[in-house]
Amino acid sequence: MVMERRSFVRHAGLAGVLATGAAPAVVNAQAQVRWRLASSFPKSLDTLFGAAELMARKVSDMSGGKFQISVHAGGEIVPALQVVDAVQGGTVECVHTAPYYFFGKDETFALGCAIPFGLNSRQMSAWMVEGNGLKLMREFYRNYNIINFLGGNTGAQMGGWYRKEIKSTADIKGLKIRIGGFAGRVIERMGAVPQQIAGGEIYSALEKGTIDAAEWVGPYDDQKLGFNKVAPNYYYPSWWEGGAQVDFYVNTKAYDALSSENKAILEAACAVSHVDMQAKYDAKNPIALKQLVGSGTKLFRFPKDVMDAAFKESHAVYAEISAKNPNWKKVYEDLVIFRRDQNLWFRFAEAGFDDFMQAQKL
Repeated sequence: MVMERRSFVRHAGLAGVLATGAAPAVVNAQAQVRWRLASSFPKSLDTLFGAAELMARKVSDMSGGKFQISVHAGGEIVPALQVVDAVQGGTVECVHTAPYYFFGKDETFALGCAIPFGLNSRQMSAWMVEGNGLKLMREFYRNYNIINFLGGNTGAQMGGWYRKEIKSTADIKGLKIRIGGFAGRVIERMGAVPQQIAGGEIYSALEKGTIDAAEWVGPYDDQKLGFNKVAPNYYYPSWWEGGAQVDFYVNTKAYDALSSENKAILEAACAVSHVDMQAKYDAKNPIALKQLVGSGTKLFRFPKDVMDAAFKESHAVYAEISAKNPNWKKVYEDLVIFRRDQNLWFRFAEAGFDDFMQAQKL
């Protein structure tokens, strides 16, 4: 009887055996995976902090609950601006942050997020996904025990909130401004005093007068953080953030330990979060801007001499960094070449369409 059963299994194959009920089904059980994610953003921001929550939810959904990521706001596990050290050292398996916060470690971090007069959001995604951006940044991040995944984009940002009007470059001198990442180095050359302050701490600094001005993202987030209550003058555009990309950083050891299925799930979940973030901003910013202006916010465009001075100083900084930082030079030169072709294309198709449509009374 035993010999007959073995012969049947051998000739019928596993599928046939399972179909007849002659043998118990074999279940390929995935091991349970539990990760922690440290965010650089406060829970109050459903756009930025919410992007990490969405990613974690998708990971759970696609894995049938076997891959769980708990999401923690800035300060819960580590301070908001120390998340890179946490993921590099394995304190947490992953983080969600704006790469340019860490340009002090190496200026190259900023190229993975936004630099003054860099790429807009669509160009940034194109460089990352179809150009060399993701490949080059991943080569760089290996030095920090990190693999990165695109984690959202804010689109073009606003230029921030100011206690006093900015009428010329003379008004920049001596200005104490909270400004994110790399742009601080540029505006410092214009005479300002940049301050690196995490998002959850900006309001109190502006309210107390510790700073004279602050930039964050755009109308929706800025309104939630209440900046209009302590600084009435709102400027645009953010010449330093034409399309700021946010990233998920994953510890390479933790990533390598994942099954191929969970790696695919993680990548897909990050991609969903990346698209969702800008969709939220594009949908919510117009409404918030109208509400802000309706409640007394004064809207101004930066004077041309401020823009020209910022452009000049930005490229002077880039030349200096390229001369001393080979990591930066390698990535930056590729971005410049890609930007040149992108701007040629956008100049005709996108800008032509946008100029006409925005002049219409619809």
